[in-house]
Amino acid sequence: VQLQACGGGLVQAGGSLRLSCAASGRSFSSYVMGWFRQAPGKEREFVGAITWSGSSQYYADSVKGRFTISRDNAKTTVYLQMNSLKPEDTALYYCAADADGFGSGPDLYEYWGHGTLVTVSS
Repeated sequence: VQLQACGGGLVQAGGSLRLSCAASGRSFSSYVMGWFRQAPGKEREFVGAITWSGSSQYYADSVKGRFTISRDNAKTTVYLQMNSLKPEDTALYYCAADADGFGSGPDLYEYWGHGTLVTVSS
């Protein structure tokens, strides 16, 4: 599976952005899709994940209620809608695919896209 994330940019605090991650290769609907982020000088952290069908999502406490993950299996794309953005959301955002389970550990995910940068100004 090849993943390509896009949609990052510069936004003011309180604003919104929607990231997209387009997948190509093997059956997209057979993968749990996750979003992670990495801020400068920090470790990569889990943002959220969505199940194969899209029926369930799981979020980190830091983004719960502000971020929403969705997927369109027909378009082989997963989305991350980010609302009420805060300066601490500034990071490089990555999408990832996991064939085996539904979890938050980066090591669970077999495929990764290149990151897209989100910068939130105060």
